[in-house]
Amino acid sequence: MPEQQLVVGVARETGPVERRVALTPDGVGRLQALGLAVVVEKGAGDSALFPDDAYVDAGAALVTARQLRTKADVLLAIGKPDPKGLRAGQVVVGLLDPLNDVALASTLAAAGVTAVSLDALPRTLSRAQSMDVLTSQANVAGYQAVVVAASTYDGYFPMLMTAAGTTRPATVLVIGAGVAGLQALATARRLGAVVTGSDVRPEAKADVLSTGATFLDLGSFTASGTGGYARELTDEEKAAQQQALAEAIGKFDVVITTAQVPGRRPPLLVDEAALAAMKPGSVLVDLASGPLGGNVAGSVAEETVVTGGGVIVVGAGNLPSRMPRAASTAFSRNVCALLATLVKDGQLSIDLSDEVAAGVVVTHQGEVVHPRVLERLEKDPAVAR
Repeated sequence: MPEQQLVVGVARETGPVERRVALTPDGVGRLQALGLAVVVEKGAGDSALFPDDAYVDAGAALVTARQLRTKADVLLAIGKPDPKGLRAGQVVVGLLDPLNDVALASTLAAAGVTAVSLDALPRTLSRAQSMDVLTSQANVAGYQAVVVAASTYDGYFPMLMTAAGTTRPATVLVIGAGVAGLQALATARRLGAVVTGSDVRPEAKADVLSTGATFLDLGSFTASGTGGYARELTDEEKAAQQQALAEAIGKFDVVITTAQVPGRRPPLLVDEAALAAMKPGSVLVDLASGPLGGNVAGSVAEETVVTGGGVIVVGAGNLPSRMPRAASTAFSRNVCALLATLVKDGQLSIDLSDEVAAGVVVTHQGEVVHPRVLERLEKDPAVAR
């Protein structure tokens, strides 16, 4: 007797500023080619401009929120799911942030739910590039950061020569030369700004220079970490970095910060002293701004704050949501590529000996199985509550 067809469900996001959707209509056909059926919660794609009819035309069935939890064997989402209503054996795929939310991982394990966290993907694996949600969304964030900065700054980005005189170009500093930072550097250059990039990893200098930007050296220490990320700095290194930034930052009209360390609070890069050194009307866009803090003192997630000195600080931790159609399309393709690895002959096959599965699967068969999450639990069991 043939096994029952595996059903993939697409949830409508409930976050207050989230406009993306985890699967776009063109992804429906990709999943059907894997032998999967697809159900979509009504209105799931509305905010990203993917109407229900587009999903139906692609071959998906529309369901209510309650029906979604009942029918879906695999539940796709952007944000963290509400554990209530999930059943044992169900699979949840999303950005679960397990290192910062160990309690959710423990709850899902206790419920018998298999949790697949897209932000835990080993980014150094060449075969994982097509599944890399963090990279695809960081590209969107880096581009959008410059768009936000340009629309907030009260001057021109390019140099303009007119009958009224010459206007100098804006000076832009991008701190952090990861995917988002490099995209921001390249985008600001295309808009005609004078661009400088900085990173605590020495090997990032060549990447910054490749965009046509100048490199700002903040010190001689090395902060290269694993998986292409920067490691967390020591207190002495943080103080040295902030001192170097405070001395340089006042020269720039626009500053974009992108520095994050997986599983840790974002490092504070621009403190009160550095803010005070900036000119009135200067703009800071903080891509790390979120519940755990940000790179800029006083930044508030999803809000724009003006300091007493007239410096504009934009808390922009979820910029991909401001470009929901493009961001959702990229996210959807990443998810489809990942499911192609986890599905064999139309059925889910979790093989923890596979390096991709071992990287993204957080809970399985009633247990927390991700090594780094287990390490957090063993160091502090109280974080699970």
